[in-house]
Amino acid sequence: MACEHTRNNTEALLVIDMQNDFLLEDGPVRVDGGLAIVPNVIKAVEVARRRGSLVVWVVREHDPLGRDVELFRRHLYADGKPKPTSKGSKGAELADGLVIKQEDYKLVKTRFSAFFATHLHSVLQGAGIDSLVVVGVQTPNCIRQTVFDAVSLNYKSVTVIVDATAAATPDVHAANIYDMKNVGVAAPTLEEWCRSSN
Repeated sequence: MACEHTRNNTEALLVIDMQNDFLLEDGPVRVDGGLAIVPNVIKAVEVARRRGSLVVWVVREHDPLGRDVELFRRHLYADGKPKPTSKGSKGAELADGLVIKQEDYKLVKTRFSAFFATHLHSVLQGAGIDSLVVVGVQTPNCIRQTVFDAVSLNYKSVTVIVDATAAATPDVHAANIYDMKNVGVAAPTLEEWCRSSN
């Protein structure tokens, strides 16, 4: 796959929730389509770094007692159960092959949107970022909520790489991509995005 390497310091790649508990077969909150996109997410990160784009790793890290978890998920933190993406746990770690480098930025969230109750917007503004590219899981929840918030915050360009994002089923994924395209979000394949000049 040939990729353009045009420098772009106004673009950020948001890598969302590519953590073991969401991706591995025995993950307590596994997204069925998640593991299959890991190679494409790795490639997107490599391309973004070569382009000079900021790579932001957006992860969930929860209190082991579940005190910062949405109400509808509190039952997952009951005694004797695995504690999804608990801070410091193996499940909260990035999937194999995904590595945060010194020039990257790590952002912890506790809700679907990477913008909700976080300082993401101010970090991006401070870095002069006006365009976002989003990869990760899962399309109807964390991807969609983050993307819609980015649109509301007037980012000039918002892109979702269609084969570097995933949901529980292909139909759910396609329906949410359709909705995001209807609000002006671009949805190229990884190859199409790689070939684009920024």
